[in-house]
Amino acid sequence: MITIEQKNIETVSAFIEAFWNQSDMDCTEQFLSTDYQEHSYQSKEGLKQFAGKILEAFPDKLYTVEEIIAQGEKVIVRMVVKGTHKGVFFGNSPSGNSIDVTLYRQYRVVEGKIAEHRGWIDMMTMWRQIQGN
Repeated sequence: MITIEQKNIETVSAFIEAFWNQSDMDCTEQFLSTDYQEHSYQSKEGLKQFAGKILEAFPDKLYTVEEIIAQGEKVIVRMVVKGTHKGVFFGNSPSGNSIDVTLYRQYRVVEGKIAEHRGWIDMMTMWRQIQGN
């Protein structure tokens, strides 16, 4: 028998693949609830805008889930994003440098939809890697 935690992990994993790796911005309609709360990027639109900036700056980006844990509605993800700085990123011209950065995401999944998200990314490491320091 599949537990609610397993279902929630499957939902979050499928969202990460579709949204962050395949850059399917429209998948938010499939995966995010109508009352979705975004704590990192202000709103569903803010989430899409940030993902667009990442795609523009790192067109070869790849998010890899390294650990995913669920308890009830809550799903915690530790992942790594790798890519090459080939486009403007928050005013920084393309450097051609590679990034390899850890990020954490916390999702709340209710009835098969992501209802809430918080995220943290190691921006200090990302800036150092972009600048080649």
